[in-house]
Amino acid sequence: MNIPMVDLKEQYHRLKEEIDSGLLQALEATQFILGPNVQAFEKETAAYLGVKHAIGVANGTDALHLAVDALGIGAGDEVITTPFTFIATAEAICYLGAKPVFVDIDPKTFNIDLGKIEKAITPKTKAVIPVHLFGQPVDMTELKKICDKHNLKIIEDCAQSFGAHINGKQTGGFGDLGAFSFFPSKNLGCYGDGGLVTTNNDKLADKIRVLRNHGSMQRYHHNIIGYNSRLDELQAVILRVKLKHIDDFNSNRRRVDQTYKKMLGGTGVVLPYEDGIGYHVYHQYCCMHPKRDAIMKALQDNNIACAIYYPIPLHKQDVFARDYAQVSMPVSENVVTQCFALPVYPELDENKIKRICDTIKTAL
Repeated sequence: MNIPMVDLKEQYHRLKEEIDSGLLQALEATQFILGPNVQAFEKETAAYLGVKHAIGVANGTDALHLAVDALGIGAGDEVITTPFTFIATAEAICYLGAKPVFVDIDPKTFNIDLGKIEKAITPKTKAVIPVHLFGQPVDMTELKKICDKHNLKIIEDCAQSFGAHINGKQTGGFGDLGAFSFFPSKNLGCYGDGGLVTTNNDKLADKIRVLRNHGSMQRYHHNIIGYNSRLDELQAVILRVKLKHIDDFNSNRRRVDQTYKKMLGGTGVVLPYEDGIGYHVYHQYCCMHPKRDAIMKALQDNNIACAIYYPIPLHKQDVFARDYAQVSMPVSENVVTQCFALPVYPELDENKIKRICDTIKTAL
């Protein structure tokens, strides 16, 4: 029996009747671009996240891109972020001609090390993009103090943190803007690409809405150069169904975490760390061990999926390596040699977790 990283089919069959019914209704309505389901999803998501505006866009990368653009960041500007993330975080900065400035990560949470941010600030710095990596919120109270002191904007990268919160306040509601991804494997995922931008600022919300729709608020009237980045109506149907279950999904991910911790205690595997500041939603379950390769081979030999997030930090990627040749990020560079991700999804049961853990114990 195979154990996948995430079981989208099992989740679909659980929600099949409601999803299929919603899709058929949308097909009959034939309002496919910025239709009623997109509008309803935006309202429902804004209410869930506790923000004034939630604006659907085509994907998570576009959410970041449009957020950077809306703040007027461009050529010659700098944006501070982490090197231990998916490349989209840095791509969004580069699209506008700005420069990503990487700051190393905390060795326990893997989130950006807030204690190192101020040293990276220059007169060119315009914003910080914290990534709530693997579902653990960055300490936004502390980050806001730093950014307010230096008059910097904040774009939260919430691609992996839907439903994560700090004392009840959801990620995506702390910064000037938040950017979410609905890639199928996310905690809240659709069946294709999808994204969302959140903000409590009316002017920024208006700017995002214009940017996502070819620079237009009124049909065939274009105020600025924009993009074609609209959340698809059919994906909104799926997301509306799944949004009703997101707290249950995340609660079960935390159940999986607790089961792993019970079964892998004492093995020497360093399991995901919770700093107690926020509510971790375990988008990925990334562990550490010096014998990573042996563990992964054993898992793969037993038809158990595993992965490495991320094998190369961004400052070492070919596209950035020349500009950052002299940059050292020792924590990130060490983590990538030992990290590996185990399956984590709401439907993962105890028997499967036991099989995963027994395989790891045997390998060690």
